[in-house]
Amino acid sequence: MDGDISYRLMQPGEEAEICGLVVSVFNELIGYRYPPEGVREFSQYAEPSLLRERFLSHHFTLVATQNGRIAGMIEVRDESHICLFFVDKRLHGHGIGRGLFERALERCRQNRPERTYVDVNSSPNAVEIYERLGFNATGPETTINGITFVPMALTLPAPPGIIGKIATD
Repeated sequence: MDGDISYRLMQPGEEAEICGLVVSVFNELIGYRYPPEGVREFSQYAEPSLLRERFLSHHFTLVATQNGRIAGMIEVRDESHICLFFVDKRLHGHGIGRGLFERALERCRQNRPERTYVDVNSSPNAVEIYERLGFNATGPETTINGITFVPMALTLPAPPGIIGKIATD
């Protein structure tokens, strides 16, 4: 892999590049399996202006960059729900997704140490990837507004100090 990977929060003005990556990967690897309604629903969610609005509210978006370009991204709501998680197809298998996920999880734990889980509505073709990250299915494959997904969750261990605090409260 050429160039080092860097990880950081999304910066203002990067929304179009990030959403371009998301839509490109979605169209190539996922969207062809969805009916037009699902593709429309997803495309509306992946609008740059909406990504910026979510980032300014209760979401955070981390990006992985390589040679100054966005190589991957993860968006998390309320330190507990993965909304979007995409890596450039040419860079799959190089640990970028794991790097994004680990950094996002670290941020979730720092901001909300009492959080006991992280969940995601995984596209069916990403279930195996989430399982490798420690997630388990929490329900059957479901379709809503043309978007097919498998609900999954990762149980987080209680951070040091929380167990004793709960027991003494």
